[in-house]
Parts: sequence; structure tokens; C-alpha cells
Amino acid sequence: MPTSNIVVVGASAGGVESLSAFVSSLSPNLDAAVFVVLHVSPNYVSKLPEILSRVGPLPAKHPEDGERFEAGQIYVAPPDHHLLIDQDKVIVTRGPKENRNRPSVDALFRSAAYHYREKVIGIVLSGALDDGTSGLWNIKRMGGIAITQELSECLVDSMPASAMEQVDVDFSLPATKMGTLLHRLINDNAPMETPADISEKAHQEMGLEVAIAVEGDAFEKGIMNVGKLSPYSCPACHGVLVEIKEGKRSRFRCHTGHAYSTSALVSEITEAVDKSYWEAMRGLEEAAMVLEQAGNELQDANQIAAAELFRTQARIAREQALNLRKTVLSSKQYSGDSLLEEAKKKTG
Repeated sequence: MPTSNIVVVGASAGGVESLSAFVSSLSPNLDAAVFVVLHVSPNYVSKLPEILSRVGPLPAKHPEDGERFEAGQIYVAPPDHHLLIDQDKVIVTRGPKENRNRPSVDALFRSAAYHYREKVIGIVLSGALDDGTSGLWNIKRMGGIAITQELSECLVDSMPASAMEQVDVDFSLPATKMGTLLHRLINDNAPMETPADISEKAHQEMGLEVAIAVEGDAFEKGIMNVGKLSPYSCPACHGVLVEIKEGKRSRFRCHTGHAYSTSALVSEITEAVDKSYWEAMRGLEEAAMVLEQAGNELQDANQIAAAELFRTQARIAREQALNLRKTVLSSKQYSGDSLLEEAKKKTG
């Protein structure tokens, strides 16, 4: 049965438990299509549709690209693919990663807000970092309803906590009570209006980002005109990052299409730095081995002075590699999420 009511749900760490509790609370007669993004490894064989079908009254599936969606069905993003909404169809695509993830909660939420405006209900469940905050902000901006899982119930509360900090959330409650709330909201005939301050330009820019999530090609689509150029480069492809303001927060997108919140950008940069340290260490160790081998060959050829010179350089390379190893092993690698956790502890 076709529907114009859209429920979009995002989760990450601790999300299987939260999603199971959520779908178990749904009505078997829910007049809405439900779309789910859970962060999983790209090489992971997802059994989430089977799990959700088993614990709740609605069937769940990984949809095919271009499939028409219906009420009373749960559509789950496959691993390493964005799940997006386009009119009455789903799009399953390997577009650019957002917040280091594919599938991305923000990409799903943004596509729903763009096409269905006030008919969208967005839900952020347990998860790390802040994927979903930008998407929920756009849902709210377009007149939809914003819901988060109660923080005390989350195994990892960073995602809903970020959403609550940045978005005027309508409801925060346990996942087991969301089904009753959805039934009431969807069957409530009170008119809901799209906010008057949404300009056509803002709507077009949202559509541009939805198109980027589908196929990339951000430069040709005009991303450089959406925000201001930042001094940062994309950790994934080293392209220029454009800073995009959304309410009180900023996020970033490069000209090839990768997108980051500030926290996700910090995490990606620190991970890239750590990787470069290990690559430098490998290079020094390989140089030491080659220099040692060359020294031995020169020794065998009775070129004593040259052999000693090569062996001296090998010792220097080994010492540099050892010092770098000590630095890497003793340094603390920060992610956006760990910094937020430390800030929470300091503020009590």
C-alpha cells in the first residue's frame, strides 16, 4: 500500500538492541514506511532485516535500488550503501561517505526531508559521534518531527545527545514507547505546516546534497557555491572542504562529495595522522634493512670503508624508527567522540 508518511531511523553503536526494542513496539497497521540506517562494517553480512522481522510485527528487508516503497514495511540500508528516498522509490547507492560512514544517517534523513517535508518523522537511537544531527536538523527545519531515544537507555548516547544539543527535539523517550507515539502522531489529523523561513534557495541546496549522496560529482553540481571555502582539506581525498552552516553548528563537504561533521573530521584527521606515523616507521625500517644488506655486500667485496658507511646509516634509520615507535605508542589518539566524553566528565 503506497504511503506519504515517512519514518526514518538512525543508529550506530548499541543500535541493534535499540532497533529491536523500537520495532517491537510498532503497530502491525502502521500507516508509514520505515527506513533504517545502522552503521556496520562494509564487509559485514548484515542479518538485521531478519532480526527486525523476527522481533517486530512488520517485515524488514534490504531493498533493491529503484524499488517502490509501501506502508507497513521496514527498509534497511545494506552494508556499504546509502539508503535514500526519491519520491515513491528507494535509492541504494555507493555515493560518497558522510561522517566516515556508508550508509549515512544524515544522507537518509536529508533525502526524506527534501521530498516529504512535514510528513517525515526522524528518530535518532543509540550511537557514537553525531551522524544524524544534521539530518534531524533538516527534518525539523522542513516541518517534520524530531525524536531521540532517552539518553539513560542508550548503550552509547553520543548520537542522540548531539541531536538534542543542536536540534529542537520534539520527543525523547525509551525505544519501547516509540511505537505508540508514532501511531498517535501519524493518525493525528492536526495540520502541520512547513516553516515559513525555508527559502527556495535552501530547499535547492538540500536537493543538491541529496544528489551528491546518490552519485558524488559535488564540484559539477555546485557544492563550492553552497558554503565558504575552509582552510581544511578532505582527509579521504585531499580535496578542498566547503564549510556549511546549519543553525549553531558547521559541517564540511569536499568537492568530490565526502561530508563531515566537526567531530567526524577530527576523528578522520587523527586517524590519518596515525596512519602516516606507521607508514613512516615502516619506511625507516625498510631503509635500515636495505642499507644493512648493501653494507654486507660491500663487506664481501672488501670495500670496508663503504660498508661501514652504509651500516652506520642503517643504525641511524633503526634508531629513528625506534624513536618514532616510542612516540606513537606513548601518544594519545583523540577522536571527536572521545573529546566529547572528556568534556562531559569535566562539566560534571
